[in-house]
Amino acid sequence: MRLGEAEFIGAVREPGQAPPTRLPQIAIIGRSNVGKSSLINALLNRKALARVSRTPGRTQEIHFYEVGGRFCLVDLPGYGFAKAPAEVRQRWEPLIQSYLSTSPELMGVILLLDARHGPSKDDRRMLDFLGRLELPTLFVLTKVDKLSRGKRKARMEETRELLEIPEDQLLATSAVTGEGTETLGKSVLAAVDEA
Repeated sequence: MRLGEAEFIGAVREPGQAPPTRLPQIAIIGRSNVGKSSLINALLNRKALARVSRTPGRTQEIHFYEVGGRFCLVDLPGYGFAKAPAEVRQRWEPLIQSYLSTSPELMGVILLLDARHGPSKDDRRMLDFLGRLELPTLFVLTKVDKLSRGKRKARMEETRELLEIPEDQLLATSAVTGEGTETLGKSVLAAVDEA
């Protein structure tokens, strides 16, 4: 499935800075090293649109990718551990919170969780924040290719129970194999169409 032609159209560096577009937006957020950039590239069927790095914390701004002239995928900086200067990391939290709480074009959030681990303390803080904002949230396990089928099933059930969410609100994906990206793409388009 192809969501449409995608291009980087700009970045937001400071809390309160206006986004480069007024198109409907779907934000993608997760811990540093959860595989955000890789999943964005897989979802948009592009090899290097979002910059992938072995060093966590490469995304230090909010990046906007216009898709098919219809909507934007918004790549937020990763939270938690990141190999970035402390002063840069300290700017991320207000930047992320400002965008999530004040953007009228924001239609929903995709929260990425590493399938190899349960939700971290930072993931739980983000869950609480998103819950307070009452933002529609889809939960996505990344890197499921690293787990056996049995462990994957157990992790899905455990995560659903822990987050207290219905089955259709949690997807399993792999940027390496492409697993789950078509379903995720359909979910994104459904959210945009609903808006």
